[in-house]
Amino acid sequence: MWKSYPHPTKHGEFCQERCGFDTIEEMMVEKLRERHPRLVYTSYKMAQTGNELVVVYTYLLEPDSTFESTYRFPCPSKIELSLVEPFLFQLGMVEAISYWKLACPQELLVQAGALTTTDISFFKSLFLHGLGEFYYVNTIDFTIDNFFAIRSTKSGENSPVEISTKAIDLVLVGGGKDSALLLSLLTKSHRSIKPLVINPSLAAEKTIQALGLDSPLVVTRTIDPKLIKLNGQGYLNGHTPFSALLSFVGVTVAALFGYENVIVANEQSANEGNVVYKGVEVNHQYSKSLRYENLFREHLQETLTPSIAYFSAMRAFNDVQIAKMFSFETALLPIFRSCNRSRTINEWCGECAKCAFTYLTLFPFVPYEKIITIFGRDYFSNPLILGFIRELVGIIPVKPFECVGTSDEAKLALLLSIGSYKRFGREVPEGLLLIKTEVCLVEQDVGELSTRVLDHIYDNHNLPDEHATLMMAAWKRSQRRHKKV
Repeated sequence: MWKSYPHPTKHGEFCQERCGFDTIEEMMVEKLRERHPRLVYTSYKMAQTGNELVVVYTYLLEPDSTFESTYRFPCPSKIELSLVEPFLFQLGMVEAISYWKLACPQELLVQAGALTTTDISFFKSLFLHGLGEFYYVNTIDFTIDNFFAIRSTKSGENSPVEISTKAIDLVLVGGGKDSALLLSLLTKSHRSIKPLVINPSLAAEKTIQALGLDSPLVVTRTIDPKLIKLNGQGYLNGHTPFSALLSFVGVTVAALFGYENVIVANEQSANEGNVVYKGVEVNHQYSKSLRYENLFREHLQETLTPSIAYFSAMRAFNDVQIAKMFSFETALLPIFRSCNRSRTINEWCGECAKCAFTYLTLFPFVPYEKIITIFGRDYFSNPLILGFIRELVGIIPVKPFECVGTSDEAKLALLLSIGSYKRFGREVPEGLLLIKTEVCLVEQDVGELSTRVLDHIYDNHNLPDEHATLMMAAWKRSQRRHKKV
């Protein structure tokens, strides 16, 4: 059994003297890598029953640990399996990350299908940058020579296929405010849309029902329970680039049904990293970033198909702007849930950085009584939430490892929240005032921060013209409506 220690460790000096490692974590990682030199992506098997396609992925963590992941896809009654096989095979490359990170073996050997050198470069980049937080938290030096390699037993050529598509937007819905807002805006347009949910949350289901949409397409993913068992025995665990997995699931479903666009709701704020580690920026939201989106779009077009487009429709906006637009979605405000900790019970935990940031950014734009009803209490009276806000505004140098915005966004939301208390004749919580002083903010900073945060629309995005026009019209409506409130 391998024992793991919290990061950072107090045992660095002992390790340096006795075993040549900087930390106990480094020593344990090295032992795991020695015991498990390779992960093998051995196969994937497909079986169609009626309108369901079941795919089972098999992996071997050498020498003796075998794992299976199972996906269940909705599909038309008649499909051309050879058309979607490349999508399914490459989804298995992303699924492999969950099992590889147990021991960080030096090699991923791919036997299940053929990879080109371009494919290997794409997936190696995803393993390295998409797992940045995992390396940081577990004190793993992923920059050393020969840390990780991908090798395929079969070589291939890029052979993207043409797929006959319909002008339908496949929209990934998770239950948070970003995808809920996107779905609402597209529902109000003339575009044909179809929601897609993966292991659906109650918030996602309620959002779709509230907007009067037909039943969504549902994909279920089941990981091998042995993975959790080994985590409990001290094998490595941590954050994975889940949005990368969603991108491959999305284009696979689009290929099955012949849909033209796969649309996500990743915002501009996701581009900012959390910390620099071993000279490399670590970004909790890497697979939500524009960098990943661009790499995936290129990979999709050159390797899988040029017939399907993948893009984020919210990329022109930051989190505060999205919160402002979402504040007018009165039917969705009581339904959405952005808390990852309490996702399974459809609640706000009120004790995490995501709850803190969501509350902070919505508070300036939602009437006090309504926001208290949504969240159950005033979070600004909770010392734990205030601690996270200190991290969010940059008092603590490492940004919380959650899907949160930039420090400028948090600073503006802090000042606007203080202004909301004053506007409604309520006493400002002392904790907010202390943070304002600690970060050296004054009321006059609202103007400068608003110019940088609220008034700036970003043009580094991949939106088609029609979708860009739709998003900008929604932003202008929120600007006009906010002035009337």
